[in-house]
Amino acid sequence: MILASSLPTPSPSPSATSSLGPLAVSLPELIIGTIAFLIVFAVLYRVLFPRIQQTLQERTEAIEGGLEKATETQKEAEQTLEQYRQQLAEARHEASRLRQDAQEAGAQILAEMRAQGEAERERLVAAAHEQIDADRAQALQALRAEIGTLAVELASRVVGESLDEEARQRRVVDRFLAELEAESAPSKATP
Repeated sequence: MILASSLPTPSPSPSATSSLGPLAVSLPELIIGTIAFLIVFAVLYRVLFPRIQQTLQERTEAIEGGLEKATETQKEAEQTLEQYRQQLAEARHEASRLRQDAQEAGAQILAEMRAQGEAERERLVAAAHEQIDADRAQALQALRAEIGTLAVELASRVVGESLDEEARQRRVVDRFLAELEAESAPSKATP
């Protein structure tokens, strides 16, 4: 427009200015304005438009690449999440199995310990019975010897003769004990 104003402009015809009013443009200004517009448009088209296109293309590629990358990352995240869920489920299953095994092993150990305790108890009871039987037999033998000695002493006082001979003492004691046992056997059977 600056170019157009520096050139001499023919004065508009009175009929053209009156019909269009303030919008009336002279023909040389219109031609110069159109040429200037085309030059500016050509410069912009040649210089600025390719840069704009390149920038838009880069942004489009970046956005598409970002979307593809985001989609890919989301798929990877979903796969990783699914793997973690599977691992967690496997770990829970394994923990449950280990807990079950531990309970079974504990029950088995408890049963074995009970069996060992029962066997030990039975062994101790049997040993105690054997000890009691042995002590009883020893006490009976000691009692027989003591009774025999007392019986011989008593018999020698009653009879008035000495029962020093050991064989005779044994016979007398055995006969006396046999009589005692015979007398006590019917009394034990009646209660």
